[in-house]
Parts: sequence; C-alpha cells; structure tokens
Amino acid sequence: MPLFSKKGYCGKLLVFAGALVASVLLFSACGRTVNGLESGTWRATLKTESGTEIPFNFIVSDTSGRKAIWLVNAGERFRVDEIEQKGDSVNIKLPLFDSEIRAGFTSAGMSGRWIRHLADKDVSMDFTAEHGVNWRFAPSQEKPEGNVTGKWSATFTSPDGKDTTIAVGEFSQDSSRVTGTFLTTTGDYRYLEGAVSGDRLFLSTFDGSHAFLFTGKVKNNTISDGKFYAGLSSVDNWTATKDDKAMLPDAYSLTTLKKGQKKISFSFPDLEGKQVSADAPRFSNKVVIVQFLGSWCPNCMDETAYLAPFYRKYKDKGVEVVGLAYERTTDPARSKKSVEALKERFDISYPLLLTGYTPKDALTSMPALNEFKAFPTTIIIDKKGEVRKIHTGFSGPGTGGHYTEFVEEFEKLVNDLIKES
Repeated sequence: MPLFSKKGYCGKLLVFAGALVASVLLFSACGRTVNGLESGTWRATLKTESGTEIPFNFIVSDTSGRKAIWLVNAGERFRVDEIEQKGDSVNIKLPLFDSEIRAGFTSAGMSGRWIRHLADKDVSMDFTAEHGVNWRFAPSQEKPEGNVTGKWSATFTSPDGKDTTIAVGEFSQDSSRVTGTFLTTTGDYRYLEGAVSGDRLFLSTFDGSHAFLFTGKVKNNTISDGKFYAGLSSVDNWTATKDDKAMLPDAYSLTTLKKGQKKISFSFPDLEGKQVSADAPRFSNKVVIVQFLGSWCPNCMDETAYLAPFYRKYKDKGVEVVGLAYERTTDPARSKKSVEALKERFDISYPLLLTGYTPKDALTSMPALNEFKAFPTTIIIDKKGEVRKIHTGFSGPGTGGHYTEFVEEFEKLVNDLIKES
C-alpha cells in the first residue's frame, strides 16, 4: 500500500462508478418489507462525491440467532460479526479498519452511511443495499466483445497528469464474469470482481477499507478511457495494453539501507507496555523478520494472515518475527486498541510494537534505511543481526501465482539463513 498513500433496482440497468468502501447492508427488494438483516445474498452500493456508485455483494448468515456478514469479492469472503440491530436501524462495525455502516430500514430496503474514522476526521458515503440480489453490475450482461484474460501493462494517471503509477493487471474471464487484480510496486489492489459487458469492463471491490471501481473500454488488445474511482472523491485515468511479459521490478530491490549500514535498531513498547529492542535476547542468534505494518493497511492484513501461521511453524526452528505498528494517530490508547484488534483477528503470537509514529514518519523512525516506499515492508535479518533482504509491499492471495511464488521464495530464504552458522 502506498504511503501517501443507471441505477437500477427492479429491472433498471445500474451504472456504477467508484466510491469508498462501506455498505449499508440491508434493504428490501422492490415493494416488499425487509425484516432486518435477512439471511442470504445482498447487493450494496456506495456513492461517490460525483454520484458514481461502487457496487459489491455480501452474504448474511444466521447461526444460533447470531448474525454474521461476509463481504464477497471474487474468491474472498471477509467476515464481519460486530452487528447491532435496534428497532428499525442497524450499526455494522467493520473489522480492523475503524469504519462502520449506520443504516435504517425503509420501505425500499435500507439506506444510510458508511463512515470511515480517520486520524483527524470522519469521511462518509451514502449507502444502499437490497436483499436477494446476487448480481454485481447488472442483472444481465451484453455479449462480451472481448476477453481480458491474461496480463496487462497498465498506467494510472492523476487528473492533473503529475502523478503516474505503473501496474500489471492480471485477469481471468469466464463468459462475461471477470476476476483478478492490479499489482504495483507497493502492493496489489486485492480481490477485484466484475464483468465485460459489450465493450465495457467493470471491476469493483469493498473490504472495509478499500472501495474501488474500475471502468474501461475493451478493444482488441487495449483498454482505453479507463476510470479508477477510489473512496469518496478520488478519480484517476488509466489505460492498459495486453502484454504477456508485463512485470514489475523485483520487490527485494526497491528499499535499501544507507551506504555503510548493515543493521537496523529499534526500541518500542509492546501491547503490555514492555520495551522491546532489536538487541533483546529473544532475537540473539536467530533469523529475525521485522514487519512494518499498520492496522489500517489491507495489504498488511494479507501479509499478517501469512506471517501469523508462518511464525507458529518456524519459531522452534530459530526464527523470530516482530511487527512494528505505524498507526494513523499518535494517540497511544487508540493505536493500542486498533493493533489489539489485528492481533485477535489473526491470532498473532509474535510481539507487536507500538512505534508512536504515523506512516509518513516511518523513515524518521528507522534512520538506517535509505528510503521507505510502502506498507508493508519486511526486513529479513540473519543470525549475526545483519540485514540480508528487504521486501517492499506484499502480493496477497488475490494475486494467485504471485502469492505462491512469494511464499516459496521467502521460505527458501529463511531456511537457507537458518542453516548458516
């Protein structure tokens, strides 16, 4: 994740366009009453500042009278279980990312706001949802005029043309349905799902933090007139060309130590307030993985989901992992609460340290680094305490084979370092 950084219900075609994540999760299908959070599939939208809608789906389940919501994006099912219904309203607290949906039940279904609590302000978006709807962009699609399966060399450009991001798109198309993601040097855009309808491509995702919509025109081996909507107000332009050889720079080459430096040092409190330093006995003569993370960062979430079981597998082989948390607020109590939620969600048994720094100050906190490009960043240290590799970003399970390749390469490196005397 970078640092920084038409409507249609009941038969009308719905034209979506990006927004920020969230979804009011409940509403009724035309003309009938919705009795709270009904079990089954829902379709929801978030509305951007420009009026564009970002669609997503979720599933409500009921086990022994306890509701749970599963956000659906391609192959991912993201569980949400902190749900409170009172009378004709519902409050849905989305895990990890300090955001929530506050909505009311209406004769049309459900409507309300998705609210994202940032460090110094709240940002909210209009939300609506309908029960019993399993389509994402339209109840039926036009016959696809192209197939986007494969790799694409993509360029994202800010409206003023000053900010450009190079990415690799990897998609799989089955009939009109499309799944896939974009990979960048700072991480991936996680699980995207959508369709090709006629000559138009639509993709979206919502995971409690990301609310993304991608649109574009497909013709032969190009995608043009692309728009990328992110959250309430961000809109970038993008284009892509099909390229089976498209690839990004090696993630181990992007972040380096300053000339002459071989080690890093740190000393921060853990969640119990105990100071933990790089030279602590628990790290002596061990292979150490230092994870730079934030509870606000979805790519960090993916990496944590991998590192938690990795640590349980490797801790008795001479490997330690430590997470350095850079939260969006310098309020210790608020930061601790967010990191504790991450710890519980992924059953993390390695120490998590509260750095007290915000993401923009990561480099200040670690002066041995020559630069700091993205969260997560992972430093691999050998038994002598020397930095051997630094990995920038994380390609999560939504990237398919790239995730598998990372795991194989990472664990080979760790095993090789374990064998060193």
